Amino acid sequence: MKKDIHPEYREVVFQDTSSDFKFITRSTMNSNETITMEDGKTYPVIKVEVSSASHPFYTGKNVFIDTAGRVEKFRNRYQKK
Repeated sequence: MKKDIHPEYREVVFQDTSSDFKFITRSTMNSNETITMEDGKTYPVIKVEVSSASHPFYTGKNVFIDTAGRVEKFRNRYQKK
């Protein structure tokens, strides 16, 4: 690989905000927030709205997830037309 053109690939924590599920994986995503996990290490944390712990397909629960008013934004945008 060429030097100084690739983003840093490091361990980060993805945290599901709806179920408080966390897992460590490797990613190039950046974050200003950090979290200390059970192993005592501090990792950057990336917050996600849906993961396998909260997605209806994996949980078997039929839950309507409307984050940040997406349905209302869609209706307002296309109601004008």
